[in-house]
Amino acid sequence: MTEFLTEVETTTPKASATSAAIRRLRSRFPPHPGDVAAVAFYVGLAGFVLSHQWKHLGTGYLVRSGQDQTMWEWFFAVAARSLIHLENPLSSDLQNYPLGVNLMSNTAMFGISIPLAPVTLLFGPNVTFTLALTLGLSGTAAAWYWVFSRHVVSSRLAAAVGGGLCGFGPALISHTNGHPNFVALFLLPFIALTVVRLGSGLRPARDGIAAGLLIAYQIFLGEEPLLIYAFAYAVFGIAFAASRPRAAAAAVKRGIRGFAIAGGVALVITALPLWWQFFGPDSYSAIEHGSVGNDAAAFASFPTSSLAGKPGSAEFSMNATEENAYFGWPLLTLLGLSALWLWRLPLARAASVTVVAMGVLSLGTSLTIGGWDTGIPLPWTLISHLPLLESVLESRFAMGCLPAAALLLALGTERALTSASGGRRTTTAVWAGCLVVALLPLAPTPLAVVHRAAAPAFFADGTWKEYVTDGSVVTVPLPSPENARMLRWQTEQDLAFPIAGGYFVGPAGSEARGKYGPDDRPTALLLASAQRSGQVPDIDDATKARAFTDLKFWNADVLVLPHTHNDQVLRETVGRLIGSPAKAVDGVWIWDVRALT
Repeated sequence: MTEFLTEVETTTPKASATSAAIRRLRSRFPPHPGDVAAVAFYVGLAGFVLSHQWKHLGTGYLVRSGQDQTMWEWFFAVAARSLIHLENPLSSDLQNYPLGVNLMSNTAMFGISIPLAPVTLLFGPNVTFTLALTLGLSGTAAAWYWVFSRHVVSSRLAAAVGGGLCGFGPALISHTNGHPNFVALFLLPFIALTVVRLGSGLRPARDGIAAGLLIAYQIFLGEEPLLIYAFAYAVFGIAFAASRPRAAAAAVKRGIRGFAIAGGVALVITALPLWWQFFGPDSYSAIEHGSVGNDAAAFASFPTSSLAGKPGSAEFSMNATEENAYFGWPLLTLLGLSALWLWRLPLARAASVTVVAMGVLSLGTSLTIGGWDTGIPLPWTLISHLPLLESVLESRFAMGCLPAAALLLALGTERALTSASGGRRTTTAVWAGCLVVALLPLAPTPLAVVHRAAAPAFFADGTWKEYVTDGSVVTVPLPSPENARMLRWQTEQDLAFPIAGGYFVGPAGSEARGKYGPDDRPTALLLASAQRSGQVPDIDDATKARAFTDLKFWNADVLVLPHTHNDQVLRETVGRLIGSPAKAVDGVWIWDVRALT
Protein backbone atom coordinates (compact mmCIF):
# COMPACT_ATOMS: atom_id res chain seq x y z
CA MET A 1 0.00 0.00 0.00
CA THR A 2 1.29 3.41 -0.86
CA GLU A 3 2.48 5.74 1.87
CA PHE A 4 -0.09 8.11 3.25
CA LEU A 5 0.11 11.64 2.03
CA THR A 6 1.40 14.17 4.49
CA GLU A 7 -0.68 17.19 5.19
CA VAL A 8 0.93 20.47 4.16
CA GLU A 9 -0.35 23.75 5.46
CA THR A 10 0.54 26.90 3.53
CA THR A 11 -1.47 29.53 5.35
CA THR A 12 -0.01 32.98 5.90
CA PRO A 13 -0.26 34.89 9.19
CA LYS A 14 -2.86 37.25 7.75
CA ALA A 15 -5.10 34.54 6.29
CA SER A 16 -8.44 34.06 7.93
CA ALA A 17 -9.27 30.85 9.73
CA THR A 18 -11.94 30.08 7.14
CA SER A 19 -9.67 30.49 4.14
CA ALA A 20 -6.96 28.46 5.88
CA ALA A 21 -9.44 25.64 6.50
CA ILE A 22 -10.54 25.73 2.87
CA ARG A 23 -6.94 25.55 1.68
CA ARG A 24 -6.24 22.61 3.98
CA LEU A 25 -9.34 20.86 2.70
CA ARG A 26 -8.32 21.45 -0.92
CA SER A 27 -4.79 20.23 -0.27
CA ARG A 28 -6.14 17.07 1.31
CA PHE A 29 -8.95 16.49 -1.18
CA PRO A 30 -7.66 18.06 -4.40
CA PRO A 31 -10.38 18.38 -7.04
CA HIS A 32 -9.80 16.25 -10.09
CA PRO A 33 -12.00 15.67 -13.15
CA GLY A 34 -11.66 11.92 -12.60
CA ASP A 35 -13.12 12.25 -9.11
CA VAL A 36 -16.06 14.27 -10.36
CA ALA A 37 -16.70 11.84 -13.19
CA ALA A 38 -16.54 8.80 -10.90
CA VAL A 39 -18.93 10.24 -8.32
CA ALA A 40 -21.32 11.49 -11.01
CA PHE A 41 -21.32 8.04 -12.60
CA TYR A 42 -22.04 6.34 -9.27
CA VAL A 43 -24.89 8.71 -8.44
CA GLY A 44 -26.34 8.30 -11.93
CA LEU A 45 -26.10 4.50 -11.73
CA ALA A 46 -27.76 4.46 -8.30
CA GLY A 47 -30.56 6.64 -9.67
CA PHE A 48 -30.90 4.29 -12.63
CA VAL A 49 -31.19 1.23 -10.37
CA LEU A 50 -33.94 2.96 -8.37
CA SER A 51 -35.46 4.88 -11.28
CA HIS A 52 -38.85 3.17 -11.08
CA GLN A 53 -39.05 3.93 -7.38
CA TRP A 54 -38.12 7.59 -7.89
CA LYS A 55 -40.79 7.90 -10.59
CA HIS A 56 -43.48 6.67 -8.22
CA LEU A 57 -42.60 8.19 -4.87
CA GLY A 58 -45.36 7.63 -2.37
CA THR A 59 -47.03 4.83 -4.29
CA GLY A 60 -44.10 2.75 -5.58
CA TYR A 61 -43.18 -0.45 -3.82
CA LEU A 62 -40.13 -2.59 -4.54
CA VAL A 63 -41.88 -5.82 -5.44
CA ARG A 64 -39.02 -8.09 -4.36
CA SER A 65 -38.79 -6.53 -0.89
CA GLY A 66 -41.60 -8.65 0.54
CA GLN A 67 -42.77 -6.72 3.61
CA ASP A 68 -39.34 -5.18 4.30
CA GLN A 69 -39.98 -1.81 2.65
CA THR A 70 -43.06 -1.34 4.81
CA MET A 71 -41.06 -2.20 7.92
CA TRP A 72 -38.22 0.19 7.05
CA GLU A 73 -40.58 3.06 6.27
CA TRP A 74 -42.15 2.47 9.67
CA PHE A 75 -38.73 2.59 11.34
CA PHE A 76 -37.94 5.89 9.61
CA ALA A 77 -41.31 7.38 10.54
CA VAL A 78 -41.00 6.37 14.20
CA ALA A 79 -37.49 7.82 14.45
CA ALA A 80 -38.69 11.16 13.09
CA ARG A 81 -41.66 11.12 15.47
CA SER A 82 -39.40 10.42 18.44
CA LEU A 83 -37.42 13.56 17.65
CA ILE A 84 -40.33 15.97 17.43
CA HIS A 85 -42.02 14.45 20.50
CA LEU A 86 -38.75 14.12 22.45
CA GLU A 87 -39.36 10.41 22.99
CA ASN A 88 -36.88 7.60 23.53
CA PRO A 89 -35.91 6.51 19.99
CA LEU A 90 -34.67 3.10 21.18
CA SER A 91 -38.16 1.70 21.85
CA SER A 92 -41.73 2.12 20.69
CA ASP A 93 -45.11 0.65 21.62
CA LEU A 94 -46.78 1.80 18.41
CA GLN A 95 -46.69 -1.81 17.21
CA ASN A 96 -46.81 -4.98 19.27
CA TYR A 97 -48.93 -3.02 21.71
CA PRO A 98 -48.72 -2.97 24.70
CA LEU A 99 -45.33 -4.74 24.96
CA GLY A 100 -43.69 -2.65 22.27
CA VAL A 101 -40.55 -3.12 20.21
CA ASN A 102 -36.90 -2.72 21.12
CA LEU A 103 -35.77 -0.71 18.09
CA MET A 104 -32.10 -1.03 18.95
CA SER A 105 -32.55 -4.81 18.76
CA ASN A 106 -33.99 -4.30 15.30
CA THR A 107 -32.23 -2.75 12.33
CA ALA A 108 -33.70 0.69 12.94
CA MET A 109 -30.60 2.31 11.40
CA PHE A 110 -30.46 5.47 13.52
CA GLY A 111 -27.42 6.65 11.57
CA ILE A 112 -29.76 7.29 8.65
CA SER A 113 -33.19 7.71 10.23
CA ILE A 114 -32.15 10.49 12.62
CA PRO A 115 -30.16 12.68 10.16
CA LEU A 116 -32.87 12.27 7.51
CA ALA A 117 -35.73 12.90 9.94
CA PRO A 118 -36.42 16.33 8.33
CA VAL A 119 -36.85 14.56 4.98
CA THR A 120 -39.24 12.10 6.59
CA LEU A 121 -41.28 14.84 8.23
CA LEU A 122 -41.49 16.95 5.08
CA PHE A 123 -41.88 14.32 2.36
CA GLY A 124 -42.72 11.06 4.07
CA PRO A 125 -40.80 7.86 4.90
CA ASN A 126 -41.12 6.53 1.34
CA VAL A 127 -38.83 9.33 0.14
CA THR A 128 -36.42 8.70 3.01
CA PHE A 129 -36.30 5.01 2.17
CA THR A 130 -35.58 5.68 -1.51
CA LEU A 131 -33.02 8.37 -0.73
CA ALA A 132 -31.23 6.13 1.80
CA LEU A 133 -30.87 3.40 -0.81
CA THR A 134 -29.67 5.82 -3.49
CA LEU A 135 -27.11 7.45 -1.22
CA GLY A 136 -26.10 4.05 0.13
CA LEU A 137 -25.23 2.62 -3.28
CA SER A 138 -23.47 5.71 -4.64
CA GLY A 139 -21.85 6.61 -1.31
CA THR A 140 -20.39 3.15 -0.81
CA ALA A 141 -18.92 3.14 -4.32
CA ALA A 142 -17.53 6.66 -3.90
CA ALA A 143 -16.00 5.87 -0.51
CA TRP A 144 -14.12 2.83 -1.83
CA TYR A 145 -13.08 4.81 -4.90
CA TRP A 146 -11.61 7.50 -2.66
CA VAL A 147 -9.62 5.00 -0.58
CA PHE A 148 -8.40 3.08 -3.63
CA SER A 149 -7.42 6.23 -5.55
CA ARG A 150 -5.58 7.86 -2.63
CA HIS A 151 -3.93 4.91 -0.95
CA VAL A 152 -3.79 1.87 -3.24
CA VAL A 153 -3.50 2.72 -6.95
CA SER A 154 -2.42 5.83 -8.82
CA SER A 155 -4.90 5.36 -11.66
CA ARG A 156 -8.32 6.84 -11.05
CA LEU A 157 -9.78 4.54 -13.67
CA ALA A 158 -8.48 1.53 -11.77
CA ALA A 159 -9.90 2.97 -8.54
CA ALA A 160 -13.25 3.58 -10.25
CA VAL A 161 -13.44 -0.06 -11.32
CA GLY A 162 -12.82 -1.21 -7.77
CA GLY A 163 -15.21 1.31 -6.24
CA GLY A 164 -17.93 0.34 -8.70
CA LEU A 165 -17.75 -3.33 -7.74
CA CYS A 166 -17.84 -2.49 -4.02
CA GLY A 167 -20.86 -0.23 -4.38
CA PHE A 168 -22.83 -2.04 -7.07
CA GLY A 169 -21.82 -5.66 -6.58
CA PRO A 170 -24.58 -8.26 -6.93
CA ALA A 171 -25.12 -8.56 -3.18
CA LEU A 172 -25.67 -4.83 -2.73
CA ILE A 173 -28.11 -4.63 -5.63
CA SER A 174 -30.02 -7.56 -4.16
CA HIS A 175 -30.17 -5.94 -0.71
CA THR A 176 -31.34 -2.69 -2.30
CA ASN A 177 -34.72 -4.37 -2.64
CA GLY A 178 -35.31 -4.01 1.07
CA HIS A 179 -32.21 -3.84 3.30
CA PRO A 180 -30.69 -0.34 3.39
CA ASN A 181 -28.46 -1.41 6.28
CA PHE A 182 -26.61 -3.69 3.84
CA VAL A 183 -26.41 -0.97 1.20
CA ALA A 184 -25.13 2.02 3.20
CA LEU A 185 -21.60 0.67 3.71
CA PHE A 186 -19.74 3.91 3.00
CA LEU A 187 -17.99 4.06 6.40
CA LEU A 188 -16.39 0.63 6.15
CA PRO A 189 -13.50 1.59 3.84
CA PHE A 190 -12.61 4.50 6.11
CA ILE A 191 -12.67 2.23 9.14
CA ALA A 192 -10.15 0.01 7.35
CA LEU A 193 -8.06 3.06 6.51
CA THR A 194 -7.97 4.30 10.13
CA VAL A 195 -6.92 0.84 11.31
CA VAL A 196 -3.97 0.95 8.90
CA ARG A 197 -3.09 4.43 10.13
CA LEU A 198 -3.17 3.27 13.73
CA GLY A 199 -0.46 0.79 12.82
CA SER A 200 1.85 3.65 11.94
CA GLY A 201 1.72 4.92 15.51
CA LEU A 202 2.29 8.51 14.33
CA ARG A 203 -0.90 10.08 15.69
CA PRO A 204 -2.48 7.53 18.04
CA ALA A 205 -4.83 10.00 19.73
CA ARG A 206 -6.21 11.60 16.57
CA ASP A 207 -6.41 8.38 14.58
CA GLY A 208 -7.82 6.49 17.56
CA ILE A 209 -10.57 9.05 18.06
CA ALA A 210 -11.36 8.98 14.34
CA ALA A 211 -11.56 5.19 14.33
CA GLY A 212 -13.76 5.17 17.42
CA LEU A 213 -16.16 7.71 15.94
CA LEU A 214 -16.40 5.77 12.67
CA ILE A 215 -17.01 2.46 14.42
CA ALA A 216 -19.65 3.99 16.67
CA TYR A 217 -21.46 5.55 13.73
CA GLN A 218 -21.30 2.27 11.79
CA ILE A 219 -22.99 0.54 14.72
CA PHE A 220 -25.90 2.94 14.20
CA LEU A 221 -25.90 2.13 10.49
CA GLY A 222 -25.64 -1.63 10.73
CA GLU A 223 -23.91 -3.95 13.17
CA GLU A 224 -24.07 -7.09 11.04
CA PRO A 225 -22.18 -5.52 8.09
CA LEU A 226 -19.56 -4.27 10.56
CA LEU A 227 -19.15 -7.80 11.92
CA ILE A 228 -18.87 -9.35 8.46
CA TYR A 229 -16.37 -6.81 7.19
CA ALA A 230 -14.37 -7.06 10.41
CA PHE A 231 -13.92 -10.75 9.58
CA ALA A 232 -12.82 -9.83 6.06
CA TYR A 233 -10.39 -7.19 7.32
CA ALA A 234 -8.95 -9.63 9.87
CA VAL A 235 -8.37 -12.30 7.22
CA PHE A 236 -6.81 -9.72 4.91
CA GLY A 237 -4.59 -8.39 7.69
CA ILE A 238 -3.34 -11.82 8.69
CA ALA A 239 -2.68 -12.79 5.07
CA PHE A 240 -0.84 -9.51 4.42
CA ALA A 241 1.14 -9.85 7.65
CA ALA A 242 2.35 -13.28 6.55
CA SER A 243 4.35 -11.53 3.82
CA ARG A 244 6.05 -9.19 6.27
CA PRO A 245 5.71 -10.70 9.76
CA ARG A 246 8.26 -8.46 11.49
CA ALA A 247 6.82 -5.28 10.07
CA ALA A 248 3.31 -6.46 10.96
CA ALA A 249 4.29 -7.25 14.55
CA ALA A 250 5.88 -3.82 14.89
CA ALA A 251 2.77 -2.16 13.48
CA VAL A 252 0.55 -3.97 15.97
CA LYS A 253 2.81 -2.88 18.83
CA ARG A 254 2.75 0.73 17.63
CA GLY A 255 -1.01 0.69 17.29
CA ILE A 256 -1.92 -0.63 20.75
CA ARG A 257 -2.44 2.83 22.23
CA GLY A 258 -4.49 4.00 19.28
CA PHE A 259 -6.63 0.85 19.30
CA ALA A 260 -7.33 1.35 22.99
CA ILE A 261 -8.42 4.93 22.35
CA ALA A 262 -10.61 3.83 19.46
CA GLY A 263 -12.29 1.17 21.58
CA GLY A 264 -12.84 3.62 24.43
CA VAL A 265 -14.40 6.26 22.21
CA ALA A 266 -16.70 3.76 20.51
CA LEU A 267 -17.72 2.26 23.84
CA VAL A 268 -18.54 5.61 25.43
CA ILE A 269 -20.83 6.53 22.54
CA THR A 270 -22.56 3.18 22.13
CA ALA A 271 -22.57 1.72 25.67
CA LEU A 272 -26.13 2.73 26.53
CA PRO A 273 -27.68 1.81 23.16
CA LEU A 274 -25.89 -1.56 23.17
CA TRP A 275 -27.01 -2.26 26.73
CA TRP A 276 -30.55 -1.42 25.64
CA GLN A 277 -30.20 -3.73 22.66
CA PHE A 278 -29.03 -6.78 24.59
CA PHE A 279 -30.51 -6.23 28.07
CA GLY A 280 -33.21 -3.56 27.73
CA PRO A 281 -36.99 -3.95 27.48
CA ASP A 282 -38.15 -6.40 24.77
CA SER A 283 -34.59 -7.52 24.04
CA TYR A 284 -33.89 -11.08 22.98
CA SER A 285 -30.96 -13.44 23.40
CA ALA A 286 -30.45 -14.55 19.79
CA ILE A 287 -32.37 -15.41 16.67
CA GLU A 288 -31.80 -18.67 14.86
CA HIS A 289 -32.29 -18.93 11.11
CA GLY A 290 -31.22 -22.52 10.62
CA SER A 291 -28.68 -23.44 7.97
CA VAL A 292 -28.66 -20.72 5.33
CA GLY A 293 -25.22 -21.07 3.77
CA ASN A 294 -24.62 -20.35 0.11
CA ASP A 295 -24.84 -23.07 -2.47
CA ALA A 296 -21.41 -23.25 -4.14
CA ALA A 297 -23.12 -23.08 -7.52
CA ALA A 298 -24.48 -19.64 -6.61
CA PHE A 299 -21.03 -18.08 -6.99
CA ALA A 300 -20.91 -18.94 -10.68
CA SER A 301 -24.53 -17.91 -11.36
CA PHE A 302 -25.88 -14.48 -12.30
CA PRO A 303 -28.06 -12.32 -10.04
CA THR A 304 -31.67 -11.57 -10.87
CA SER A 305 -31.34 -7.80 -11.37
CA SER A 306 -28.51 -7.86 -13.91
CA LEU A 307 -28.09 -7.88 -17.67
CA ALA A 308 -27.34 -11.61 -17.64
CA GLY A 309 -29.93 -12.40 -15.01
CA LYS A 310 -33.63 -13.05 -15.20
CA PRO A 311 -36.39 -14.15 -12.82
CA GLY A 312 -35.38 -17.54 -11.52
CA SER A 313 -31.71 -17.26 -12.48
CA ALA A 314 -30.75 -16.89 -8.82
CA GLU A 315 -32.33 -20.21 -7.94
CA PHE A 316 -29.99 -20.95 -5.05
CA SER A 317 -30.73 -17.81 -2.99
CA MET A 318 -32.81 -17.72 0.18
CA ASN A 319 -34.97 -14.98 -1.33
CA ALA A 320 -34.71 -11.99 -3.68
CA THR A 321 -32.94 -9.83 -1.09
CA GLU A 322 -30.29 -12.42 -0.22
CA GLU A 323 -28.44 -12.99 -3.50
CA ASN A 324 -25.15 -12.63 -1.69
CA ALA A 325 -22.88 -14.85 -3.79
CA TYR A 326 -23.84 -14.30 -7.42
CA PHE A 327 -20.51 -13.18 -8.90
CA GLY A 328 -21.04 -14.98 -12.20
CA TRP A 329 -18.54 -17.38 -13.75
CA PRO A 330 -16.78 -14.74 -15.94
CA LEU A 331 -15.88 -12.62 -12.89
CA LEU A 332 -14.82 -15.68 -10.91
CA THR A 333 -12.55 -16.67 -13.79
CA LEU A 334 -11.05 -13.20 -14.01
CA LEU A 335 -10.43 -13.09 -10.26
CA GLY A 336 -8.62 -16.43 -10.44
CA LEU A 337 -6.45 -15.28 -13.34
CA SER A 338 -5.78 -11.95 -11.60
CA ALA A 339 -4.61 -13.75 -8.47
CA LEU A 340 -2.08 -15.70 -10.54
CA TRP A 341 -0.97 -12.66 -12.54
CA LEU A 342 -0.53 -10.44 -9.48
CA TRP A 343 0.60 -13.09 -6.97
CA ARG A 344 3.98 -11.47 -6.36
CA LEU A 345 2.22 -8.43 -4.88
CA PRO A 346 1.51 -8.81 -1.14
CA LEU A 347 -1.76 -6.88 -1.52
CA ALA A 348 -2.92 -9.23 -4.27
CA ARG A 349 -2.03 -12.33 -2.25
CA ALA A 350 -3.90 -11.03 0.77
CA ALA A 351 -6.91 -10.12 -1.37
CA SER A 352 -6.96 -13.56 -2.99
CA VAL A 353 -6.86 -15.32 0.37
CA THR A 354 -9.67 -13.08 1.63
CA VAL A 355 -11.93 -13.88 -1.32
CA VAL A 356 -11.47 -17.59 -0.78
CA ALA A 357 -11.79 -17.48 3.01
CA MET A 358 -14.92 -15.34 3.11
CA GLY A 359 -16.45 -17.37 0.31
CA VAL A 360 -15.88 -20.60 2.22
CA LEU A 361 -17.35 -19.11 5.42
CA SER A 362 -20.45 -18.10 3.50
CA LEU A 363 -21.07 -21.72 2.45
CA GLY A 364 -22.29 -22.54 5.92
CA THR A 365 -21.87 -25.74 7.89
CA SER A 366 -21.65 -28.19 4.97
CA LEU A 367 -20.81 -28.00 1.29
CA THR A 368 -23.82 -27.85 -1.01
CA ILE A 369 -23.38 -27.93 -4.79
CA GLY A 370 -26.31 -27.38 -7.11
CA GLY A 371 -28.79 -28.27 -4.38
CA TRP A 372 -26.94 -31.45 -3.37
CA ASP A 373 -25.71 -31.46 0.22
CA THR A 374 -22.44 -33.35 0.10
CA GLY A 375 -22.24 -33.63 3.89
CA ILE A 376 -18.68 -32.31 3.85
CA PRO A 377 -18.26 -30.17 7.01
CA LEU A 378 -16.98 -26.63 6.61
CA PRO A 379 -15.31 -24.10 8.96
CA TRP A 380 -18.58 -22.34 9.82
CA THR A 381 -19.44 -25.40 11.94
CA LEU A 382 -16.69 -24.42 14.38
CA ILE A 383 -17.92 -20.88 15.05
CA SER A 384 -21.64 -20.84 14.25
CA HIS A 385 -22.60 -21.32 17.91
CA LEU A 386 -20.59 -18.35 19.20
CA PRO A 387 -22.41 -15.25 20.54
CA LEU A 388 -23.44 -12.81 17.81
CA LEU A 389 -22.47 -15.27 15.08
CA GLU A 390 -25.42 -17.50 15.93
CA SER A 391 -27.75 -14.72 14.76
CA VAL A 392 -25.93 -14.04 11.47
CA LEU A 393 -27.04 -15.35 8.08
CA GLU A 394 -23.82 -17.05 7.02
CA SER A 395 -24.56 -16.56 3.33
CA ARG A 396 -23.96 -12.85 3.88
CA PHE A 397 -20.27 -13.47 4.58
CA ALA A 398 -19.89 -13.57 0.80
CA MET A 399 -20.24 -9.78 0.95
CA GLY A 400 -16.82 -9.74 2.58
CA CYS A 401 -15.40 -10.98 -0.73
CA LEU A 402 -16.35 -7.76 -2.51
CA PRO A 403 -13.64 -5.34 -1.27
CA ALA A 404 -10.93 -7.96 -1.83
CA ALA A 405 -12.24 -8.79 -5.31
CA ALA A 406 -12.42 -5.06 -6.08
CA LEU A 407 -8.81 -4.65 -4.92
CA LEU A 408 -7.69 -7.38 -7.31
CA LEU A 409 -9.49 -5.68 -10.21
CA ALA A 410 -8.05 -2.29 -9.29
CA LEU A 411 -4.50 -3.65 -9.09
CA GLY A 412 -4.95 -5.55 -12.34
CA THR A 413 -6.33 -2.50 -14.13
CA GLU A 414 -3.44 -0.35 -12.99
CA ARG A 415 -0.89 -2.92 -14.13
CA ALA A 416 -2.64 -3.18 -17.51
CA LEU A 417 -2.60 0.61 -17.93
CA THR A 418 1.07 0.69 -16.96
CA SER A 419 1.73 -1.94 -19.61
CA ALA A 420 0.24 0.36 -22.23
CA SER A 421 2.57 3.18 -21.25
CA GLY A 422 5.45 0.72 -21.52
CA GLY A 423 4.52 -0.26 -25.05
CA ARG A 424 2.77 -3.53 -24.20
CA ARG A 425 -0.64 -2.51 -25.47
CA THR A 426 -1.74 -6.07 -26.11
CA THR A 427 -1.81 -6.70 -22.35
CA THR A 428 -3.96 -3.62 -21.88
CA ALA A 429 -6.39 -4.63 -24.59
CA VAL A 430 -6.71 -8.17 -23.24
CA TRP A 431 -7.36 -6.89 -19.71
CA ALA A 432 -9.93 -4.38 -20.95
CA GLY A 433 -11.73 -7.15 -22.82
CA CYS A 434 -11.69 -9.38 -19.76
CA LEU A 435 -13.14 -6.59 -17.61
CA VAL A 436 -16.00 -6.07 -20.05
CA VAL A 437 -16.76 -9.80 -20.24
CA ALA A 438 -16.63 -10.14 -16.44
CA LEU A 439 -18.52 -7.02 -15.39
CA LEU A 440 -21.00 -6.29 -18.16
CA PRO A 441 -23.20 -9.33 -17.38
CA LEU A 442 -23.39 -8.09 -13.77
CA ALA A 443 -24.43 -4.55 -14.74
CA PRO A 444 -27.51 -3.81 -12.63
CA THR A 445 -30.94 -3.24 -14.12
CA PRO A 446 -33.70 -1.08 -12.61
CA LEU A 447 -35.41 -2.78 -9.69
CA ALA A 448 -39.01 -3.82 -10.29
CA VAL A 449 -41.69 -1.66 -8.68
CA VAL A 450 -45.44 -2.09 -8.27
CA HIS A 451 -48.13 0.35 -7.19
CA ARG A 452 -49.40 -0.45 -3.73
CA ALA A 453 -53.11 -0.18 -3.07
CA ALA A 454 -54.43 2.81 -1.17
CA ALA A 455 -55.45 2.41 2.45
CA PRO A 456 -59.15 1.73 3.13
CA ALA A 457 -61.20 4.88 3.58
CA PHE A 458 -61.68 3.93 7.23
CA PHE A 459 -58.04 4.85 7.76
CA ALA A 460 -57.36 7.20 4.85
CA ASP A 461 -60.33 9.50 5.72
CA GLY A 462 -59.71 9.41 9.45
CA THR A 463 -62.91 7.51 10.32
CA TRP A 464 -60.90 5.46 12.79
CA LYS A 465 -60.87 8.46 15.15
CA GLU A 466 -64.53 7.78 15.98
CA TYR A 467 -63.64 4.32 17.29
CA VAL A 468 -60.28 4.79 19.00
CA THR A 469 -59.90 6.53 22.34
CA ASP A 470 -56.89 5.45 24.40
CA GLY A 471 -56.59 1.85 23.20
CA SER A 472 -55.24 0.01 20.20
CA VAL A 473 -56.42 -1.02 16.76
CA VAL A 474 -56.50 -4.77 16.18
CA THR A 475 -56.70 -5.82 12.54
CA VAL A 476 -58.07 -9.19 11.52
CA PRO A 477 -55.81 -11.07 11.12
CA LEU A 478 -53.12 -9.27 13.10
CA PRO A 479 -50.19 -7.63 11.25
CA SER A 480 -47.31 -10.04 10.76
CA PRO A 481 -44.10 -10.50 8.77
CA GLU A 482 -46.27 -12.03 6.04
CA ASN A 483 -48.66 -9.07 5.84
CA ALA A 484 -47.49 -5.80 7.35
CA ARG A 485 -49.67 -3.37 5.37
CA MET A 486 -51.27 -2.10 8.59
CA LEU A 487 -47.92 -0.50 9.48
CA ARG A 488 -48.19 1.65 6.36
CA TRP A 489 -51.78 2.65 7.10
CA GLN A 490 -50.72 3.57 10.62
CA THR A 491 -47.76 5.58 9.30
CA GLU A 492 -49.99 7.48 6.86
CA GLN A 493 -52.05 8.58 9.88
CA ASP A 494 -48.95 10.05 11.55
CA LEU A 495 -48.66 7.09 13.93
CA ALA A 496 -51.63 8.43 15.87
CA PHE A 497 -52.71 5.06 17.30
CA PRO A 498 -50.96 1.87 18.40
CA ILE A 499 -51.57 -1.54 16.84
CA ALA A 500 -51.35 -5.07 18.14
CA GLY A 501 -49.01 -7.42 16.32
CA GLY A 502 -46.57 -6.21 13.68
CA TYR A 503 -43.36 -6.88 11.79
CA PHE A 504 -40.20 -6.69 13.87
CA VAL A 505 -37.85 -8.98 15.76
CA GLY A 506 -38.67 -9.55 19.41
CA PRO A 507 -38.50 -12.10 22.22
CA ALA A 508 -40.70 -15.18 22.20
CA GLY A 509 -41.12 -18.16 24.47
CA SER A 510 -39.76 -18.80 27.93
CA GLU A 511 -36.16 -18.41 26.77
CA ALA A 512 -36.88 -15.07 25.03
CA ARG A 513 -35.32 -16.25 21.78
CA GLY A 514 -35.65 -13.86 18.86
CA LYS A 515 -38.64 -14.25 16.54
CA TYR A 516 -39.93 -12.33 13.52
CA GLY A 517 -43.20 -10.84 14.68
CA PRO A 518 -44.85 -10.94 18.11
CA ASP A 519 -45.04 -13.78 20.56
CA ASP A 520 -48.46 -14.79 19.27
CA ARG A 521 -51.40 -14.96 21.61
CA PRO A 522 -54.10 -17.65 21.20
CA THR A 523 -56.56 -15.41 19.38
CA ALA A 524 -53.92 -14.24 16.89
CA LEU A 525 -53.05 -17.87 16.12
CA LEU A 526 -56.74 -18.76 15.77
CA LEU A 527 -57.41 -15.97 13.26
CA ALA A 528 -54.29 -16.80 11.23
CA SER A 529 -55.31 -20.46 11.13
CA ALA A 530 -58.84 -19.60 10.01
CA GLN A 531 -57.51 -17.49 7.15
CA ARG A 532 -55.11 -20.20 6.00
CA SER A 533 -57.65 -23.03 6.16
CA GLY A 534 -60.65 -21.11 4.85
CA GLN A 535 -62.84 -22.70 7.52
CA VAL A 536 -64.50 -21.28 10.60
CA PRO A 537 -62.97 -23.06 13.60
CA ASP A 538 -64.94 -24.59 16.45
CA ILE A 539 -65.47 -21.92 19.06
CA ASP A 540 -66.44 -22.93 22.59
CA ASP A 541 -66.70 -20.98 25.82
CA ALA A 542 -63.00 -21.47 26.58
CA THR A 543 -62.05 -20.06 23.17
CA LYS A 544 -64.29 -17.04 23.76
CA ALA A 545 -62.77 -16.51 27.20
CA ARG A 546 -59.26 -16.54 25.73
CA ALA A 547 -60.37 -14.04 23.10
CA PHE A 548 -61.70 -11.64 25.73
CA THR A 549 -58.46 -12.03 27.69
CA ASP A 550 -56.44 -11.21 24.59
CA LEU A 551 -58.59 -8.19 23.73
CA LYS A 552 -58.07 -6.85 27.24
CA PHE A 553 -54.34 -7.53 26.99
CA TRP A 554 -54.19 -5.53 23.76
CA ASN A 555 -56.46 -2.86 25.31
CA ALA A 556 -58.35 -3.10 22.02
CA ASP A 557 -60.73 -0.31 21.07
CA VAL A 558 -61.75 -1.66 17.69
CA LEU A 559 -61.26 -4.76 15.57
CA VAL A 560 -60.89 -4.00 11.87
CA LEU A 561 -61.26 -6.49 9.04
CA PRO A 562 -60.07 -5.02 5.71
CA HIS A 563 -60.51 -6.84 2.41
CA THR A 564 -58.22 -9.86 2.48
CA HIS A 565 -58.02 -13.54 1.60
CA ASN A 566 -60.89 -15.53 3.17
CA ASP A 567 -62.32 -12.41 4.77
CA GLN A 568 -65.82 -13.93 4.89
CA VAL A 569 -64.47 -16.75 7.08
CA LEU A 570 -62.66 -14.25 9.29
CA ARG A 571 -65.81 -12.13 9.67
CA GLU A 572 -67.84 -15.11 10.83
CA THR A 573 -65.04 -16.26 13.14
CA VAL A 574 -64.74 -12.90 14.90
CA GLY A 575 -68.52 -12.58 15.06
CA ARG A 576 -68.72 -15.84 16.97
CA LEU A 577 -65.84 -14.86 19.25
CA ILE A 578 -67.29 -11.46 20.11
CA GLY A 579 -70.91 -12.50 20.06
CA SER A 580 -71.98 -9.65 17.81
CA PRO A 581 -72.05 -9.07 14.06
CA ALA A 582 -69.60 -6.84 12.21
CA LYS A 583 -70.48 -3.35 11.05
CA ALA A 584 -69.51 -2.15 7.57
CA VAL A 585 -67.76 1.23 7.76
CA ASP A 586 -65.85 2.96 4.96
CA GLY A 587 -64.57 -0.13 3.19
CA VAL A 588 -63.87 -2.35 6.22
CA TRP A 589 -65.76 -4.44 8.75
CA ILE A 590 -65.42 -3.34 12.37
CA TRP A 591 -66.29 -4.46 15.86
CA ASP A 592 -66.32 -1.70 18.49
CA VAL A 593 -65.08 -3.52 21.59
CA ARG A 594 -64.46 -0.60 23.93
CA ALA A 595 -67.32 -1.69 26.17
CA LEU A 596 -65.67 -5.12 26.52
CA THR A 597 -62.11 -4.00 27.22
